[in-house]
Amino acid sequence: MTTPARRRPPPPQLAWLAAATAGAGAVLAQTAPALTAVPVVRRAIFPRLTGLGRPDHVALTFDDGPDPASTPQFLAELDRLGWKATFFMLGSMARRSGGLAAEVAAAGHEVAVHGDVHLSQVWRTPSAVIDDARRARDTLAELTGTTPAWMRPPYGTLSGAGPEAARRAGLELVLWTAWGRDWRAEATPSSVTADIGTDMVPGGTVLLHDSDCTSAPGAWRSALGSLARLADVWAGRGWTVGPLRDHGLRPGRF
Repeated sequence: MTTPARRRPPPPQLAWLAAATAGAGAVLAQTAPALTAVPVVRRAIFPRLTGLGRPDHVALTFDDGPDPASTPQFLAELDRLGWKATFFMLGSMARRSGGLAAEVAAAGHEVAVHGDVHLSQVWRTPSAVIDDARRARDTLAELTGTTPAWMRPPYGTLSGAGPEAARRAGLELVLWTAWGRDWRAEATPSSVTADIGTDMVPGGTVLLHDSDCTSAPGAWRSALGSLARLADVWAGRGWTVGPLRDHGLRPGRF
């Protein structure tokens, strides 16, 4: 009887290479979606994720609230302008100001998920990303009586678990077309207006912040002061302003 030959173990260098390749693949799967945070990549490959909707409509969105120090002032200015917007709220902020979260929804604005805490998905485990989205969704639904439809991750960075987290929570992912860089200490209403104008195209989604909880103290005032200026610019182009629900985005993850 012939004794079957034993399979020799791979040389140590090949075993190391296989382990390194597997590790690199895992890192790539976790971090590659973060490339969608780069505007030129997002706009070229994922126009829906960029928030490109009806060409005659601007989707106005705010991140990081609700904040009792600033959000009421945005609500007053939006009411003066006759605009509705989408507020991407943090669950942790909403729990501190549940009445304010409800006030935003009662005023006819759209409430959406920005996460439960403001941490980049890239540095979190998949289970933490999934749990974070679900907790934020449940918090906002309970406090506002409305079911969120949209999700925008903190910093606009998606990990490999980000799309799955959105799917499990029943949320559609959307980032933005143009932002005002209003989180900076040196931002002004004029700079915010100019920065938005740099990237704004018909049917774009605009990102501003109604809180400075992750920004320079008082930076929200630059965003607030830009709204009247933006109203003049957009009216001159014949664009209407409203929330994402009216923006005409097609269903789909990307």
